[in-house]
Amino acid sequence: MTTETDPPRVALVTGAAKGIGRATVHILVQQGFRVVAVDSCAGSGTERGEGVDYALATPDQLLSLESEYPGLVHAQIVDVRDARALAAAGKFAVDEFGRLDAAVAAAAVIVGGYPVWETPESHLHTLLDVDVVGVWNTASATVPLMLTGPDPQGCRFVALASAAGTRGLFHLAGYTVAKHAVVGLVRGLAADLIGTGVTAVAVSPGSTDTDMLQATAGLYDLDQINEFSSSQLLRRLLRPEEIAATIAFCCSKEGAVLNGSIVDASGGFTA
Repeated sequence: MTTETDPPRVALVTGAAKGIGRATVHILVQQGFRVVAVDSCAGSGTERGEGVDYALATPDQLLSLESEYPGLVHAQIVDVRDARALAAAGKFAVDEFGRLDAAVAAAAVIVGGYPVWETPESHLHTLLDVDVVGVWNTASATVPLMLTGPDPQGCRFVALASAAGTRGLFHLAGYTVAKHAVVGLVRGLAADLIGTGVTAVAVSPGSTDTDMLQATAGLYDLDQINEFSSSQLLRRLLRPEEIAATIAFCCSKEGAVLNGSIVDASGGFTA
């Protein structure tokens, strides 16, 4: 439990400009965190990666977090595929705020729409580079800072997986592979961290009302994203704020009990 006399805890969040990542920044700040908000801000440019056919976040969207929380949030335009840039963002967090207590690897893209044998190899590489290597790079950049920080026992690494991390999804084999890999990465990281106090956990959302889900609807030729709600026992889409609240608990000191876990935040995903 954090008290008023404790120094503010500090988090680095990737994919911070939109969707679940942005909602996570909001709730962490509300809980007293200082946040370094990271996003590629690739917009509609070619830097998105082969096969990504929807708009990613823009610099204005990321920078608006700084304006909303002056002095509490610092924005860094960083592509998670760039290990050196991520390491610099982690160092910035420590230089600016004096510590790093949590990292949330929320940056991801979705590409699909084909069976395995028709999927371009370049699409698979995009998914692996962003959704898997990006999480690996985030862990490599942040975990050492937690281990050498003032309170390793309270430090948390949280990766955003997916319902696709534990099942196969039609015409999304590449995305399924990537999210299974995130699950394996987190389990391996938790094993590496044994006895250090630093913990690792993955959160697996179901269909959440985001631009990524809108892009997924396009892959399935669906007119409305609400059609995905039939795949969840809640019979509605999840809200980014609901997933962010789950992530925030994972970032808390009390979240230590979830070490090595894959937290199902799917609303009862059944597809």
